[in-house]
Amino acid sequence: MRSDPRTLLAKLCDRANLTYRRFDERFNETGVRLFGHSPNNPTCGETQFRRWTGGKLVGLPGPETCQILEAMWPGYTAEQLFAPPPADDPQAPAFDLEERVQMTAREAHDGADATAAASISDNTIDELRDQVVSLARCYHAMPAAKAYEVADDLRREVERQRDRTQIPVQQQTLMILNGQTAALLAVAAFDLGYFASARTLARTAAVYGESTRFVPLQAYADGTLAYIAYHSGEPNEALAKAQRALSHGGLGDIAQRRLHAIAARAYAYLGDIVSARQAIQLSEEEGRDVHDDLHDAVGGEFGFSSERLAMSNSTTALLMGDAEQAEVEASRALALLVERAQGEQSTHVRAGAAADLAQARLLSDNVEGAAAALTPIWEVPPEQRNTGIVVRTARIGRHLAQPRYHGSQLPAELREQIEDFTRSSPPYRLGPTVPLLAITS
Repeated sequence: MRSDPRTLLAKLCDRANLTYRRFDERFNETGVRLFGHSPNNPTCGETQFRRWTGGKLVGLPGPETCQILEAMWPGYTAEQLFAPPPADDPQAPAFDLEERVQMTAREAHDGADATAAASISDNTIDELRDQVVSLARCYHAMPAAKAYEVADDLRREVERQRDRTQIPVQQQTLMILNGQTAALLAVAAFDLGYFASARTLARTAAVYGESTRFVPLQAYADGTLAYIAYHSGEPNEALAKAQRALSHGGLGDIAQRRLHAIAARAYAYLGDIVSARQAIQLSEEEGRDVHDDLHDAVGGEFGFSSERLAMSNSTTALLMGDAEQAEVEASRALALLVERAQGEQSTHVRAGAAADLAQARLLSDNVEGAAAALTPIWEVPPEQRNTGIVVRTARIGRHLAQPRYHGSQLPAELREQIEDFTRSSPPYRLGPTVPLLAITS
């Protein structure tokens, strides 16, 4: 026998025939309508939903969550929604037999539709796969905020299609696509400076990879967790995640290259120069001509181009204090980049390599050369000044703040340019919840 609802919210959900999945969809849509697309919008997990409707909540949720609920049910306050339903609620008419019959008829009809349409068209899945591939390959040319919005819309559509099919192979494919969108969301959140959310999204991608036995996705997610840990000032954790990712079998050469480069950065920060150099060497090996279905077949943001590798290794060389190698690697990254078609050139790589080149020249006390190297950075649009670029330019600003540069005009001008540059970047404007510059000294 069905028990009476413990909260007004539960009663209203019952009346509207809202399962958790339908409630979550309406809750998220209302949040977007009120606050726009933002990684900080409130969410409601299934466990939380059960607590809300089961009368197990102590106090009220956050103000934005309450605002969403009140928008979903105008006329009720959050306090009323989480309180027991009043017996004489004028907006809740008695549950009579006619309403019961109508609800039963609707549920039976929906159930029949679900049985008849237990699968979706393979063309639908192909279209979703194409959209994921397109986003991954165009990510380098998009502002992180826009990429996040596109990826989140895509994630919702994949979820919607998952609800429509009961065919195991379609479920499997859609779960892999869901994991890939979660991985892209993690990258976008990281680029915006939201490290905690990026870590959660990367773990979500790893879970999808594990659940579907899609090892390349697991490895990519672990690699993402590694560089999030690195930028959070946790090099031991970064190294552990990179090593775990490398332990997965079935990875192609590009996946191995990316993970060795991440490990090299962690080794360098830990002061293990020998291991860092070994990892750099491994990252630059030609490999075994092995491919996988993510880093190679999808590519784009899931790939790791030669110029991106050179940029990463230039940063590692800077951490080791090797200005000569850093300048060689950064120059190589810029040279490789210009060999690509204009539409394939990454703003992130160009700016990152330029910053590393400038830093390498500063280590040789070549301020004029550093100023020349920084020229491409000032051309980066504010919306594309992501975490990696901001971290590198801020590192240069701190170097130029040393007492030996006090009173010199060019260092002072560069510091001012860097302050203006970083101040308009998304990681600073959006106010990340963790320090961005944890390990850039």
